[in-house]
Amino acid sequence: MKIAVPTKDGRVDDHFGHCAYYTVFTVSDGRIVSADRLASPQGCGCKSGIASVLRQMGVGVMLAGNMGQGAKNVLEAQHIDVIRGCSGDVEALVKAYLAGEVHDSGDSCDHHDCH
Repeated sequence: MKIAVPTKDGRVDDHFGHCAYYTVFTVSDGRIVSADRLASPQGCGCKSGIASVLRQMGVGVMLAGNMGQGAKNVLEAQHIDVIRGCSGDVEALVKAYLAGEVHDSGDSCDHHDCH
């Protein structure tokens, strides 16, 4: 399984669509095997094509801070589960998710500059 996290300086970047980069964790037997950086494309996350790139990489889960409904819909159309309301150190977040301690906040960002 692979898990992606919008990242800036090793922490969850609060805005999915304009993050510095994505950290893509490979997980096996409930443990992190590796973590790789994926450059964030220019522009808004919901229209940038990042969802299909992540899916081609095998990502099945996105752990994010804030995210608009459009981006959530695009990711879910690529069969990527979206968990919003995340924060903090990305590796600690993934470990907490694997331990069943992270759940979707249900909150969607209602403003963004993607038109």
